[in-house]
Amino acid sequence: MTSSQRLPSSLTSLDVALAALLRDLAPVAPTKLPLAEALGCVAAEMPPLKPHPLLDIAATDGWALRANDLVGASSYSPLPLTIPPVWVEAGDPMPETCDCVLDSDSVDQSGPLIQILAEAIPGQGVRRAGGDIAGGTAVIEAGRRVLPRDLLIARAAGLRELSVRRPRVGIVNIPAAGEAVTMQLIAESARKAGADVTCVGAAARDARAIAKALDTGGFDLLLTIGGSGVGRTDATVTALAQRGEVIAHGIALQPGRTTAVGRIDRTPVIALQGAPDQAFAAWWTLALPTLDLLSGRRLRKSLELPLQRKIASGVGIAEIVLLQRKQGTWVTLAVGELSLDAIARAEAWLAVPGGAEGFAAGAPVDGYMLRE
Repeated sequence: MTSSQRLPSSLTSLDVALAALLRDLAPVAPTKLPLAEALGCVAAEMPPLKPHPLLDIAATDGWALRANDLVGASSYSPLPLTIPPVWVEAGDPMPETCDCVLDSDSVDQSGPLIQILAEAIPGQGVRRAGGDIAGGTAVIEAGRRVLPRDLLIARAAGLRELSVRRPRVGIVNIPAAGEAVTMQLIAESARKAGADVTCVGAAARDARAIAKALDTGGFDLLLTIGGSGVGRTDATVTALAQRGEVIAHGIALQPGRTTAVGRIDRTPVIALQGAPDQAFAAWWTLALPTLDLLSGRRLRKSLELPLQRKIASGVGIAEIVLLQRKQGTWVTLAVGELSLDAIARAEAWLAVPGGAEGFAAGAPVDGYMLRE
């Protein structure tokens, strides 16, 4: 029987644990991916784009003309043309001397001479060179997630690949009764953050089986789900010690107190608890910042709003707070104890620092957005 694990007498602060995880880490090397696969990944540096379109093109179907030649034209004073205009369709290059496009209703072709029934201004019905994409711009700024609108720009510019940073994340699930809902939550969260995720399961809950599953080959970050508590069958931390280094077991974080962090060779390892709320807290405070650094991602979006009600928190441990917007304020959904319903409804989260007793009603606080 596996002996039960014990937490140290003093918990490691969240800031210290995170700093240890991030020590000596750097963004992974960029890789080029097809556009569809790059969606959701974090963009790396890319060469500037050429203007699009390269030439003036017709934005609508109609007659290509020169605006200065149409001054004074109206239905009451039609302007006859001695030379028939050129018909263009949307996307056609504009004739060299033309700078506007009139629709068919503005041109009368019923008589012996074509007559113009309306004036135009330069650029009317025309998409100018560089009008969609200015030359020298980037398809997407480095450090931002690739969104569908970025793929629109890339396709318009004729690109087939994008340069992104895509960390490889390995997730080891420790078997337990019931479905592996927590493993699925973390895997889906990591994929949404742009990671290339591989999930495996340990053959059993004993240290030997878990240690065998802790293969860091090819991974930039390794996560384990379950087995990090102090129960008789919790052997993840023992297995981590056998394969590498345990930096901290027992984080001053609620929920997520029995989370552990360590390294195997140069690969950071985070042992998450099996309960979804416990893993959720450690994911946002430890795993995601590590993944963001590996991705080269810019700081995540936060929103500062006043608190509708006071948040009370115990000193010495960072407590996770789930927030929802209401009438220009943050409303607290949960503090420290996170129900699945609160997790599903939350729009943002914050961590009350271990050295604080909470926040007063009306105090402005930054909530890190859960929904982009």
